[in-house]
Amino acid sequence: MSQPYLEVLEPVASGVIASNAVEVDRTGSFPRQNMEALHKAGLLGLISATEVGGMGEGMRAATMAVERIARECASTAMITCMHYAAVAVLEKFGTHAERAAVTNGMHLSTLAFSEVGSRSHFWAPVSTATQVDGHVTLNAAKSWVTSAGEADSYVWSSKPVSAEGASTLWLVSSKSTGLNSPASFNGLGLRGNASSAVMAHDVSIPAANRLGEDGKGFDVMMGVVLPHFSLMSAAMSVGTMRSAVARTVAHVTGTKFQHLDSALADLPTIRAYIARMQIKTDMVNTLLLDALTALETGRADGMLRVLEIKAAAGETATEVTDMAMRVCGGAAFRKEVGVERNFRDARAATVMAPTTDVLYDFIGKAVCGMPLF
Repeated sequence: MSQPYLEVLEPVASGVIASNAVEVDRTGSFPRQNMEALHKAGLLGLISATEVGGMGEGMRAATMAVERIARECASTAMITCMHYAAVAVLEKFGTHAERAAVTNGMHLSTLAFSEVGSRSHFWAPVSTATQVDGHVTLNAAKSWVTSAGEADSYVWSSKPVSAEGASTLWLVSSKSTGLNSPASFNGLGLRGNASSAVMAHDVSIPAANRLGEDGKGFDVMMGVVLPHFSLMSAAMSVGTMRSAVARTVAHVTGTKFQHLDSALADLPTIRAYIARMQIKTDMVNTLLLDALTALETGRADGMLRVLEIKAAAGETATEVTDMAMRVCGGAAFRKEVGVERNFRDARAATVMAPTTDVLYDFIGKAVCGMPLF
C-alpha cells in the first residue's frame, strides 16, 4: 500500500534531523530546525483533515512517522508524538480556526496532563478551573510537559468547572499571562525535548477554549489521547531499538582484531547477541502493527493491545539497548558509537505516564476481567 507521507518524511529524517541529532543531544537544545523542516514538509499537519490544509492521515501514519524519526533523534520523535496526540484532540473538538492554525503556520502543540499532585495518574488532575463572565481561570502545577515553553499551545487538563467527572480539557496558548516554566530540562535521556514543569497562576482563557464537554476529559483521554500516545510512544521505542541494532552492527562489522584478519562480528557470541536484539525488535514491531490493526478494525482486544504495546516496547527497548552496550563493550561509552544515546533515550518510555508499572496493573485487571478504574 502506498504511503506517500513516508516518502515526504524520508529526506527530512535522513537529512535535517539526522544531521542535527548529535548536537541536540550534546547541548540538550530544542530541535527547532527539525520541527521547522517537518512543518515545511507539511508533516506537522499529517493527521489534520484536508479541509484545514492537512494530509488527512490517521493513527497508523502518525505511528509510522514517529518510528522513522526516532531512528535519527528520539527527542524530535517525542516532540512529534506529543504534537500529534494534541492535534488528535483538536481535530475532534477544536474549532476550524484552531485546527487550521496547525497547518497554516508553524504551530506546535503538546499535552499538559501530568501534575505534581496526581503523579503518573494523569487522568485525575488536581488543578482547577473557575469560570467567571465568559472566561476560565486556570491554576496548576504541571510536573512534566514536553516542549514546555517551546510549543505554541497546550491541550490542558483540569478538574471540571461544575460538572461531575474526573477532568475537563482546554486549549491554552503558551503565551498566556500567568504561565511559567521555572527550569529547563537537563537530564539523562531525550535531552532535546524541552520537558519541564509548567506553572499556571490565575491564567485566564476564553470559556470557548474548552475541548469537549465539562467533566468529560477522562473519556477524551482514554478514547482519543491514550491510543495515539501509547502507539506512538511504542513506535519511538521501536525506532530507538532499530537505531541501536544498526549502530551495533556497524561497530562489530567495522572493528577488526589487530592481530587477526577478522572482525568482532566473526565471533558467534557477538552474532548471537545481535540476533537476540533483532528478534526482540521485530517482536515488538509486530505487536505494534497488530495493535494498530486491532483499533482500525474494532477488534474486542483493541484496548488491551493499546495497554500492552507501550509496556512491551518500553521494557524491551531497555533490554535491546542494554545488549547494545554489552556487545560494543568499552567503545559503547564513547559518544561517537551512538548506542550510549540509545541506551539513555530508551529508558524514558518506562517512566512516562502511564508508567510501565501502572500499565502492568491495568493489563492484569483486563486479563482477569476486572474494571480498570
